[in-house]
Amino acid sequence: MAVIFTVLILCSLSSRSEQQYTSDWTSLDARPLPKWYDESKIGIFIHWGLYSVPAISSEWMWWNWKGDNPSQVVVDYMKANYPPDWTYANFGPEFRADLYDPNEWADLFAASGAKYIVFTSKHHEGYTMWPSTFSFNWNSMHVGPKRDLLGYTADLMLSLTSFSLFSGDLASAIRNRTNLVFGLYYSLFEWFNPLYLRDKSTNFTSQDYAKTKTMPELKEIVETYKPEIVWSDGEWEPLDTYWSATQFLAWLYNDSPVKDTVVTNDRWGSGTLCKHGGFYTCLDRYNPGHLVEHKWENCFTIDKRSWAYRPIANIDDYMTIEEVLREIVITISTGGNALVNVGPNRHGKIPPIFQERLQQMGSWLKVNGEGIYASVPWKYQNDTINSDVWYTSSKDGRYVYAFLLMWPKNITEITLGAPLPSANTVVTMLGSNGHSIPWKVGSDNRGMMIDTSNVKLHLLESQWVWVFRLADLSIDNTTMTTIQRTTSTARITSRSNANLSFSSSLSLFMLLGVLLYVTM
Repeated sequence: MAVIFTVLILCSLSSRSEQQYTSDWTSLDARPLPKWYDESKIGIFIHWGLYSVPAISSEWMWWNWKGDNPSQVVVDYMKANYPPDWTYANFGPEFRADLYDPNEWADLFAASGAKYIVFTSKHHEGYTMWPSTFSFNWNSMHVGPKRDLLGYTADLMLSLTSFSLFSGDLASAIRNRTNLVFGLYYSLFEWFNPLYLRDKSTNFTSQDYAKTKTMPELKEIVETYKPEIVWSDGEWEPLDTYWSATQFLAWLYNDSPVKDTVVTNDRWGSGTLCKHGGFYTCLDRYNPGHLVEHKWENCFTIDKRSWAYRPIANIDDYMTIEEVLREIVITISTGGNALVNVGPNRHGKIPPIFQERLQQMGSWLKVNGEGIYASVPWKYQNDTINSDVWYTSSKDGRYVYAFLLMWPKNITEITLGAPLPSANTVVTMLGSNGHSIPWKVGSDNRGMMIDTSNVKLHLLESQWVWVFRLADLSIDNTTMTTIQRTTSTARITSRSNANLSFSSSLSLFMLLGVLLYVTM
């Protein structure tokens, strides 16, 4: 019987080994994307770092000042406002984060209706927002705030000092106060890191920077802060082999503390964009306007000119709430997630214009989230007649949601070309009193015309982008489009039960083995 028990254990372990990923793109790209990500739809991107101190140009300020092709505007500004011997490192002590309250941030992000956040742990300047073991004297614990802006050492430090009015950290604030998923952005390269520049001079035949800085640091933030999104960037100069990207991802998916729930993007080396990785980003502000079968993400920033805070921005530089919602709706209709960026100032305050946009977004999602969260792309994305209408569908196909971006003036009918109504079709509006809205079949027996003559806009809960819920359309019109690899249950099901599969199987085999041994 001991032999039988051993065989059972080996079988259970063998079933686990079949789920391991090898360090090659064929294996890694076959990993199903954890479905929590697709169902979340909307995240918040936060660009905050040393560049928030000069706050000139953008988060690329240092490169625009000292890079290969300096911006004359930035050069002139520095000459006019700083001593001639001023260096970028001199901004470090001025990055105080003295008004940074992670709890305030967490509450705002929760109110926005977003389901996850991505925080810049390190941008291309190389300054880390945590006490990196691999970035001595160029991190937030040693230079500037004197605290870990990400995680778990903050509480200890604040109990011993009086450097800040606030306690806590972003990772714990997000996890303790909200249901949002915590994620981290990390730049693989650094503009002026000597090790990187030396590797670059060899055409990346040497890997000193990647092996002694990038990969150890990436593992450190994963093991310390357990982000369930690893948002890589700064990959574009060398190939993925220089970064040892596939080796890192194999470790991340097989052995890391977030192996079952983590999602990653496609920025892992020259040539990987829109080709390898978890979800695709393809380029900043990517929004193709048509269905993309592989899961993708549109990261865009409310300040149209910068990802980081800019005190010189004018009101026209910011997206209106109508523009933000349009971007979100088109993105989700065509199979993507929307990652909406804000830029805090050097004190750690999120400017009021960003707060307002996020709060407006949240109020809209409270009313219309039914057509957003956990939705799937419909048979049509943009209407065939009305260019201001985009669609999503409920997973079961019962409802189709028509998002009207602009309410037409002096017109009492909304014409839709894509839906084929049946005799049982019912039209309602999200955020209204729930009463059905009259409709009739469109011309040539195609589409439908919704009678809005009795709709009182000022009484609706939604002030922007109105959503019509279409129930019981013609059966030929309820076909849903599926996004590849996002809802597979082969290994990864949900964040809450992702770890149960192997442990439950192992326990069952062990129990069965014990029972057989005892009965014999």
